[in-house]
Amino acid sequence: MKKTQLGDMEDRKEVRNSDHEVVIVMVPFPIQGHLNQFLQFSCLISSSYDLPVYYLGSPTLNRQARLRANALNPSDIAKIHFHDIPIPEFASPPPVFDALSKFPLHHKPLWDASLLLREPIASFLRDISSKSRRIVVVHDPFMSYNVQDVSSLPNAESYIFNGISALNMYCFVCRFRGKPVQLGEELLKKLPDLEGGIPDEMRDFTAIQSPHMGIRSGDILNTSKVIEGDFLELLVEESKQQWAIGPILPTKLDHISNRNNICLEWLNKQPPRSVLYVSFGTTSIFSDREVIELAMGLEQSRHKFIWVLREADRGDIFTGEARKLELPEGFEERVKGVGLVMREWAPQPEILAHSSTGGFMSHCGWNSCIESITMGVPIAAWPMHADQPKNGFLVTEILKIGLTVREWDKRAELVSASTVENVVRKLMASEEGDAIRKRAEELAESVRRSTEKGGSSRIELDSFIAHITR
Repeated sequence: MKKTQLGDMEDRKEVRNSDHEVVIVMVPFPIQGHLNQFLQFSCLISSSYDLPVYYLGSPTLNRQARLRANALNPSDIAKIHFHDIPIPEFASPPPVFDALSKFPLHHKPLWDASLLLREPIASFLRDISSKSRRIVVVHDPFMSYNVQDVSSLPNAESYIFNGISALNMYCFVCRFRGKPVQLGEELLKKLPDLEGGIPDEMRDFTAIQSPHMGIRSGDILNTSKVIEGDFLELLVEESKQQWAIGPILPTKLDHISNRNNICLEWLNKQPPRSVLYVSFGTTSIFSDREVIELAMGLEQSRHKFIWVLREADRGDIFTGEARKLELPEGFEERVKGVGLVMREWAPQPEILAHSSTGGFMSHCGWNSCIESITMGVPIAAWPMHADQPKNGFLVTEILKIGLTVREWDKRAELVSASTVENVVRKLMASEEGDAIRKRAEELAESVRRSTEKGGSSRIELDSFIAHITR
């Protein structure tokens, strides 16, 4: 996005309508995957229902959210009131790429700094509540501590927006309440546990949030009855009120972030469904050896690919120099015409929506899963941490629209080049891969219909808006 456009938005955010009926205030957790979903939801509300939406974050994080706004129409983003909240200075170290755990613990200084935002958020809410009939705070579960003062405002109510799968939500609730997970016996044996996925530091941070989650009036989920109907039914028993409104990203990409993007230009020259898209999100950490094995596997598969090869984000993406991930000598020359290595930010939804894309090797973050499901692209699942193992399980074992690259209980083992090669060939050029792709495309069609008028997700979204504007 051009600097002048960002400047225009800065100016626009100061424009205030002093007397609103209902105002929505978004409070995302300061990590890319969370910022992204909250911005998508903000655009969906402001463009479809003409309600004022405020998006709260530090100046740096608000800039990051806008800069990386894939597949969103700039005119929709321009309707959002970005409100900058000062955040205390925090360390922004690089990721530790040889650590045993894949969890991005280098973000801990940012989490700790985010715990100091309670007062500036409360101050903003008090100000906006004096000018509105009702304020509706939609917040990340990891910002529950910071929004607790909602309960002191007579015209304010809050809702948790859960940017994870209903399966993950359900498993967390069962664990918290000491209840058994209701799955068939065979599936239960395969369900990944939390062991190795979430470190103690994250559990401690979650424990700070938990006491303040009870003030919410309900839960919003970025999933669909079409995708996770059974788990949503199980969650209904545990929730005050819930609305499954996903997918919240645009299902028809009328706006392309950058038509001249090198990835999209390259895809335009490839045959239909021939390209594997390889990307592991913004928090995945690879060792040098893992990068080399993956590169060799892709090369040996002899299938076309786009590989987004980037270091995991720092807490502040605008500081420090990212480590350049080294490829085998001569790799890019040898795969020229077959593969494209991209070291910059890539327009992922547009890549997945492209007719030449036939598969996605992914860490299975929920953003990536929901984008791939919506675009009908099957997944080679390679989860790294947190909610990703259960998302991979959902994709491969329940929806059956993907293959497993590596079993979660073997996460400490190096994924070899031959493993990568075999999974790529099976997904991209086998009868099993074709059947998986067909299921993925059929599911995508149902998911897209669910967001249209009369569809289950659209009905849920209309219901939520009717509820908050009652």
